[in-house]
Amino acid sequence: MDIEDFRREYLQAGLQREELSDDPFEQFERWLSQAVAGGLADPTAMVLATVEANGKPWQRMVLLKDINREGFVFYTNLESRKARAMAENPCVSLQFPWNVLERQVIVGGRVERLSTLEATRYFLTRPRESQLAAWASAQSRPISARAVLEEKVEELKNKFSRGEVPLPSFWGGYRVVPEEIEFWQGGAHRLHDRFLYTRQDDLSWNIERLSP
Repeated sequence: MDIEDFRREYLQAGLQREELSDDPFEQFERWLSQAVAGGLADPTAMVLATVEANGKPWQRMVLLKDINREGFVFYTNLESRKARAMAENPCVSLQFPWNVLERQVIVGGRVERLSTLEATRYFLTRPRESQLAAWASAQSRPISARAVLEEKVEELKNKFSRGEVPLPSFWGGYRVVPEEIEFWQGGAHRLHDRFLYTRQDDLSWNIERLSP
């Protein structure tokens, strides 16, 4: 297989400045709605990039669980590799890879922890199996076999057989407060359309077209 031969033209649509909202959150919600309507698998999946204390970057997929004028929200184990990295360096990047629509959105900003109340409200909406999985997994830590994890889940089913599954002390949420948001639309002959929103000191947004 010669991977150099894998290429295609991006011909679905262009992107012009007059088509964009002056508010990047409104623009994002518009594109997200179109991704959902287009039947994309996992339209809320986003790549989270962190940088550890030793300068080593790392990426993984997480799921967007809320979007508002304050930022982009996701939840995770607070003792995971990503959580340790964010404690050391709160600067992160998100990427939404909507390849079927020949689009991507890239977010750069800083993370802040959500309150326990916010995390609890969301945790109680999760399917019970997902709640138990959050308790069972020491996320990012080595494990000898999958059977160990499955046995732990069975133990937890018995432990929490009555009533609600409580929020684990080691589980919570983060909000990525954006400083930059880029909207990328594929274009023919690699002449892609890129627009970068940059937050200003007065909290308004400056919009620039970038070269592809």
